[in-house]
Amino acid sequence: MYKIFTAVLLSSVAVYAAADNNAIIAKLNKMGVQQVEVKDSPISGLKTVNTEEGILYVSEDANYVLHGKLYELTDKGPVDVSAKALMGTLESYKQDMIIYPAKNEKQVVTVFMDISCYYCHKLHEQIKAYNELGITIRYLAFPRRGVASNDQVAQQMEAIFTAKDRVQALNDAEQGKLPTQLKTPNMVAKHYKLGVALGVQGTPAIVTENGEVIGGYLEPKALLAELTK
Repeated sequence: MYKIFTAVLLSSVAVYAAADNNAIIAKLNKMGVQQVEVKDSPISGLKTVNTEEGILYVSEDANYVLHGKLYELTDKGPVDVSAKALMGTLESYKQDMIIYPAKNEKQVVTVFMDISCYYCHKLHEQIKAYNELGITIRYLAFPRRGVASNDQVAQQMEAIFTAKDRVQALNDAEQGKLPTQLKTPNMVAKHYKLGVALGVQGTPAIVTENGEVIGGYLEPKALLAELTK
């Protein structure tokens, strides 16, 4: 009897949770937000909602919404919960990334970059030094002017990130040999939207394994110190 009661209770909770999620999805769809993923949040009574425009926190009755960063206060300092919630999405883009792996890997960072960005170029010039310190560099595209279909930088980056040999294509671009066959920025648009959701506002933007976004260039030893402090 106890097992039957427990099963019924858990089933009721699951149905209630699904109803809450559906109400949130319906409300946001009505407001024009179409791609919505609802998950639990660390705060009782709130749901984490992953949208194309970033993370939202919505009350379970779908009547209230919070937009902005959510931090967990820990003994080691504040942790960006909002960015952390997007790490699963970021990892799902691994096949899209241009990766420079460290042989003795200790840290992995994902860098949102723009081929027209001076400090992205400066970072790329030192790839070997980052790798020698045990830092694997993974690139995603973030053209600073946006992803309009007629934007040349976005088109060039699409050609690089969809090339047969992406590493060579990026190395060539960083040496001034830009692609001549431009492509509509479809993959790049996907990267760009994720960057916006993570709060990226400029390049290079370095995302740590914990979801922290470090805005701006750091030379190899400074980046290692930031990652290990």
